[in-house]
Amino acid sequence: MSSDTAETSTPGEKLYTIGTVSHLTGVGAITLRAWERRYDLIRPVRKDSGHRLYTRKHIDQINRITALTGQGMRISQIRPEMLETSDGSSDHGAAASKNRWDEYLDSMIAAIVAFDEERLEAIYNDVLAFVPVEQATRELIHPLLEQLGARWKTGKGSIAEEHFFSFYLRNKLGARFHHRASRDNGPLILVACLPGEYHEMALQVFSLAAHTHGFRVLSLGASIPLEELPWVARKKHCDAIVLSGTIEPDPGVIEKHLAALVKEVDMPVFVGGQSSVLVCDAINKTGATALGQDIEAGLNRLVDALEVTARE
Repeated sequence: MSSDTAETSTPGEKLYTIGTVSHLTGVGAITLRAWERRYDLIRPVRKDSGHRLYTRKHIDQINRITALTGQGMRISQIRPEMLETSDGSSDHGAAASKNRWDEYLDSMIAAIVAFDEERLEAIYNDVLAFVPVEQATRELIHPLLEQLGARWKTGKGSIAEEHFFSFYLRNKLGARFHHRASRDNGPLILVACLPGEYHEMALQVFSLAAHTHGFRVLSLGASIPLEELPWVARKKHCDAIVLSGTIEPDPGVIEKHLAALVKEVDMPVFVGGQSSVLVCDAINKTGATALGQDIEAGLNRLVDALEVTARE
């Protein structure tokens, strides 16, 4: 592909090298270049030097391609417009689906801003009336968490809004955890938030999704000192440690504490969430694996790494 057909980026948008994107998505650089040249699926930003750089949107598209091929679709059957929606819908269907999810997202944001739990419950129940809870989580809850985080970061939202929804979602997820089928086999993963990370919602969503992918889950919650994890992992005979974060970790958390954790335990260590995108290279230098922000893609990489076979 010539540079004049390559995608341009928004000024100030963070760009990622092909090596970093490969780490975040699990897709090799050779494959990424083939998807670009042979199938015209990914159009990276091209610098005058010829180096490819990728945006967050590119990372999302790569994860969607992986999901579609995982469902049995051949790479030659995937069209660029199918990457605008996670289920590979047609143009008209994709637009209608996007509009529907956008409407639900806007309605839930409005209910949260108004601290209207009754309205929030009505919207969520309406969604679950026509899609499975897994799809509602992927299409609505994940984007909603991102929106709330962005509102808080830019000052448009309040901590009270986030805590209000966090309490609501914790009750919902807690009920699902309570009623989930017990699991006696499958790898046991120890999950926790990075030090300084108090946003547990993404970790809770990940934990539920991990259970449906065949894992047993031991969750320690928010802001756990990393030096406390080795003895817990050894005591419970865990197969892996998965850490989550939505913000850029404080200096020393990755280079010092995560590196020490990786050296002390005899099991793989993974880091997911927005934090793993922000400091991907630093995470990988410690010997841990950055999973990226896409929960489904990250879990598929865990399944491959730990050879999970038992699924619900």
